[in-house]
Amino acid sequence: MAANKIHAIYTDDDLLLQAVKQTHSKEYEISEVYTPFPVHGLDEAMGLKPTRLAITAFLYGLVGLSLAVWMMNYMMIMDWPQNIGGKPSFSFHQNMPAFIPIMFEMTVFFAGHLMVITFYMRSRLWPFKKAENPDIRTTDDRFLMEIEVADHNVDELAKFLYDTGASEISLIKNEEDI
Repeated sequence: MAANKIHAIYTDDDLLLQAVKQTHSKEYEISEVYTPFPVHGLDEAMGLKPTRLAITAFLYGLVGLSLAVWMMNYMMIMDWPQNIGGKPSFSFHQNMPAFIPIMFEMTVFFAGHLMVITFYMRSRLWPFKKAENPDIRTTDDRFLMEIEVADHNVDELAKFLYDTGASEISLIKNEEDI
């Protein structure tokens, strides 16, 4: 039999964070939490693993830096060397102080732009995608915790969630059961 879901709505982010900690400690399966703004410490309270996005940002920055070094070496040293201000144009390392701003900007450019693309792909946010938000109030001022629940402990879980400070609780039946 497929599990149903309980939606518990909270009115305060601190109340939600405390409820998530209590729910996680009771070993109920929290499938998702919807908030109108980021709540600091929510991922740790839910027991989520740390993200690897920082590693990808570093790698994207290295790609940008490598491309900048290759581009400047090819353009300014190999292909079309120019004498600008009396600087030697036959070696990259002698001109590197003048190239540092370009290397920095290309590093930031690649890391920033590729991170946005990675975030959208990882979050599956495609253009014209329909919102998956179960309650429209979570985009304004409410917080929703979605919990997977078996049929035998619905009343017990509902009482527990009311005790944690939930203002509303609703049982969402699975499509397979209807």
